[in-house]
Amino acid sequence: MTDTYFNKSAGIFKALAHPTRLKILHILEKEELCVCTIYEALDLEQSNVSQHLKVLRDKDILRTRREGPMIMYRISRPEILSMLGESESFLKGILNETFEELKGED
Repeated sequence: MTDTYFNKSAGIFKALAHPTRLKILHILEKEELCVCTIYEALDLEQSNVSQHLKVLRDKDILRTRREGPMIMYRISRPEILSMLGESESFLKGILNETFEELKGED
C-alpha cells in the first residue's frame, strides 16, 4: 500500500474522530437533510455545525446538493455506515470486557 492510501485513510479517521461529526452521520443515516434540520437536532449553533459539515464534506464523507436556498447533505457512500457499525461492535466488546474485569474484582 502507498503513502497516499495511508494519508487518505488517516484523514478520514481524523474527520470521524469528533463526537459531533459522529452524531451528524447518525442523523444523516436514513435521509438527506438541510443544515437547518441538522443543527436543530444537535441543539448547536449553525456556524458550529457548518464547520463540522465542511470537514466531513472535504474528506468525501458527505455530499451536497442545492435545493432552492437550502444546501442538502447526504452520506456519500453507504460503506461509512458499515464502518461505524463495526466500530460500535468493537466498542461494545471492549466495554463488555471491562465490565467483566470489574465484576471479577469484587
